[in-house]
Amino acid sequence: MDNYSNQPPKGMRLAFGIFMVLIYLAVGILFIVNVFDIANHTISIVIGALLCAYGVFRGYRMYKGMN
Repeated sequence: MDNYSNQPPKGMRLAFGIFMVLIYLAVGILFIVNVFDIANHTISIVIGALLCAYGVFRGYRMYKGMN
């Protein structure tokens, strides 16, 4: 039996991965510039930096072919 029959096509997985990287980076930048009007700007910067770092990490993994 083919174990890969339930996975979406590789092109769709790649497109979704790129989309998610862009979403993580965009939301991270929005947190850094405090668009969401969080009272403590330091927390907003930390959350934004973590989201941006995770977006870069996912992009790197996708580039290297790990995911």
